[in-house]
Amino acid sequence: MQQQQPAYVAALSKADPELSERVANLREYVLTDGALPAKVKTLMTMLCDAILAHPDGVRAISNRARALGATEQEIAETVQVAFLMGGLPALVTGCNAFQE
Repeated sequence: MQQQQPAYVAALSKADPELSERVANLREYVLTDGALPAKVKTLMTMLCDAILAHPDGVRAISNRARALGATEQEIAETVQVAFLMGGLPALVTGCNAFQE
């Protein structure tokens, strides 16, 4: 499955190709199935982007999670956890998961 790349990847690839490759390799290593399935890890990254106020990241990652089999209820519950841990700002940002 071809994953949508974060927006910073093109700039980093041009400015520092070696670092870009290392980041991509680490990202691939971390976000694959292990003790936690890739879907769960992806939902965790969406949670973090909601708390860190990255609306475009939330939108892209929620779509990546859907591609990995996440249900709308799993995405909604992840947004609920973001709200619990990050408050109203995280909820507002997290709602970007529901926009197409």
